[in-house]
Formats: sequence, structure tokens, C-alpha cells
Amino acid sequence: MILSAHQPQFMPWTGYFDKMRSCGVFVLLDDVQFKKNEWQNRNRILTPQGPQWLTVPVIHESGAWISRVRINNSSDWKRKHLKTLVQNYGNTDYFARIMAEVEKIYSQDFEYLSRINTASVLSLAGMLGVKTRTEMLSANPVEGAASMRLVNLCRKFGADTYLAGAGGKEYMDMKLFSDAGIKVEFQNYAPPAYRQSGGEFVPGLSALDLLFHSGGSLP
Repeated sequence: MILSAHQPQFMPWTGYFDKMRSCGVFVLLDDVQFKKNEWQNRNRILTPQGPQWLTVPVIHESGAWISRVRINNSSDWKRKHLKTLVQNYGNTDYFARIMAEVEKIYSQDFEYLSRINTASVLSLAGMLGVKTRTEMLSANPVEGAASMRLVNLCRKFGADTYLAGAGGKEYMDMKLFSDAGIKVEFQNYAPPAYRQSGGEFVPGLSALDLLFHSGGSLP
């Protein structure tokens, strides 16, 4: 059985869900360090002017775990996000159906970033037809850090293979996996082009872009 893991991101891109669908258990690493202004509290959509960020404002201390990062709800950021989505995807073929699901996410009162991220991951996965078993690291704590933690997650869930992102080759301790009898595979994903509004295809956007234009089904 294959296990994979990733930090809970906000409205992730299609590559995130390709990794998710390629394993038997997907662990959301909410008990790892938060990195502001990467992909944990923001993602991009497409506008006539090019890619634009949808950012969740946060309040956090340096070195805080994602699970402890609070959302700054003093601003009306949810309304701004929804308005931006209406302005840029309101004329797409699947807008009404996808927007109804997106509004369910934004209608909830989230205090912590990991909660809205998890909600967005599970909602988008459902719309894309990805049904992989998903677990939270905070609910399944294991000993060790970095590669050792991943090895122990594989042991905990009975996985004999770990699926890593392409960048994992740069930092993973492969000996720990081999000593544990766990095979490591690396994701090889090239985002397929699909019909977008506008000219040349723009890759690497939130999966929302695919959903609004194509209605679902991860290519």
C-alpha cells in the first residue's frame, strides 16, 4: 500500500490532488511549521490580467505549527474572495454548481488556518472525484522528525511504499526508508492543458480554475 503526505494547503493545485489520488492513505501534515506566503495560506486563480492570489490573512508566531496558526477575521476577506471568484468565473460553464460547493466552505466560521485548508482540500477532492482515505497528522502522532516521521507514518498505516513529491530527492534521507524496508517513489506530474478563459494556457493554478471550466474529473 502507498502512503503520501503533504501540508494542508489552501485551495491546492491539480498536482496536489494527483499525488492524493495516487496513494491509499494521504496524511495532512498539520503539525509541521507554517511558512507564510507560500501555498499554505494562499493560492492563485486566473483573471484577464493574469494569475491573482486569493490569500487567507493569518496571525501567527514565528515557528508556529500550521495547526496553531489563527485566521485574521478582522477583515472581510471571505467576501472579497467570493466577489473575485464571481467576477472571474461567473461566465464559465460550471460556475453555478462549483460555486455552490465553494460557498459551503466560506460559510463556515473557521478560527484556524488548518481547518479551512482541510475543508478546501476535502471539498475540491470530492469535486474532482478523488476518494483517497485522508488522515490528519495531529490525530495520528508519530515520533521522529523529517524523514523519520514519514517512515513512522508508513509503519503506522501499514504502507510499504511512500510517494514523495519530486522535490523530495533534495532533502529526504533515503537510507532511513531502505533500512525500514519501505520503497520510495517520486511523483512525476506535468499539469495537462485544459480550456481556460483567455489565450495561452496558464499552469499551476488552484484546482478551482479547472473545476469552473471543466466541471470536475482530474485529468
